[in-house]
Amino acid sequence: MSREQFQQLVAEAQACRLCPRMEGRRRVLSAANGPLTARVLFVAEAPGRLGGERSGVPLTGDASGRNFCRYLAAAGLRREDVFVTNAALCNPRTARGTNAPPSASEVRNCSQWLRRTLEIVRPEVVTTLGSKALAALALIAPHAATLREHAATPVAWNGYTLFPLYHPSPQVAVSPTGRSHTQQEEDYRALRRVLGTTT
Repeated sequence: MSREQFQQLVAEAQACRLCPRMEGRRRVLSAANGPLTARVLFVAEAPGRLGGERSGVPLTGDASGRNFCRYLAAAGLRREDVFVTNAALCNPRTARGTNAPPSASEVRNCSQWLRRTLEIVRPEVVTTLGSKALAALALIAPHAATLREHAATPVAWNGYTLFPLYHPSPQVAVSPTGRSHTQQEEDYRALRRVLGTTT
């Protein structure tokens, strides 16, 4: 039944036209996002123009995607083991054509797709990648988690284990307020330990 529900969800998301800035963009939601039986569902911010917008698969084909696979290995996971989606399913861009953060209204418009994806996949652990993704979950059910205080820490949320992580963007790894590659690999090792306790 969940496969049919997901196919219906994908069809509805592909037909969505709520966000004027996203017109002409790919709606990055399909069977390529990952298995519906995944134990872990990752929520990133939005597809990148060189990644998900091109490939149709979140966190694939760009530097963030390469970092993500590197970090997943520290958790003992492969890309094909996990389901990955976004707070905004389309690639937001500036007037110059570069990646831009999704607006609050764009994330709100996509909230229904995220909520229904969670209901279909029913993962053991919901892992947010960055503060935008963490805020997107609060539109579905309130939580008090913040990235700074709760990174790599399991938090009970809406019947799931919420596990906030930093975004795998290369900029995050070199930012003074971000998280180095070494720190992020350790964060994913903590995710591995959490998965060991949820079996």
